[in-house]
Amino acid sequence: MAEKKPFALRVDAATMKAIEKWAADEFRSINGQIEWMLSKALRDAGRSKDRSAGEGKAPEKDNC
Repeated sequence: MAEKKPFALRVDAATMKAIEKWAADEFRSINGQIEWMLSKALRDAGRSKDRSAGEGKAPEKDNC
């Protein structure tokens, strides 16, 4: 498992409440939910080394 580096994160109350609800809906901890959200955003933007199952790839152009 990769080394984890702790850091402080400040978010507004409404954002935190939404993250807490989403985490509960997904049966994750709040920390786990934030890690998942960040990982997904990096993959979707093509900025993550982890591109399993084709995620994070740029869409192919249609030559038609």
